[in-house]
Amino acid sequence: MRGRRSQYEIYWEILTYCEMPRLFTSIIQRCDLNSKNGQEHLAFLEKRGYIVRVSENGKNLYSTTEAAKEFIDLFIRLYLDLYENSPEFKI
Repeated sequence: MRGRRSQYEIYWEILTYCEMPRLFTSIIQRCDLNSKNGQEHLAFLEKRGYIVRVSENGKNLYSTTEAAKEFIDLFIRLYLDLYENSPEFKI
């Protein structure tokens, strides 16, 4: 990705990363967010039904829902049309 990420790129990164249930700290570290922004993004996605909080062994994990798969697919198609390469995580 080039320069600053858009909100949609951040949402895509979170949703793609959370296809397997993830801890909050893992999400913000992997997606390069601070705690406040991470909470806001997760709350936004959770409110829209794209991500769900699940409890596993006493830990709160976030996991992508089936509803998010449509967003992910649409985002990738749009991104490919605009930039001619697929979106990737920063490494």
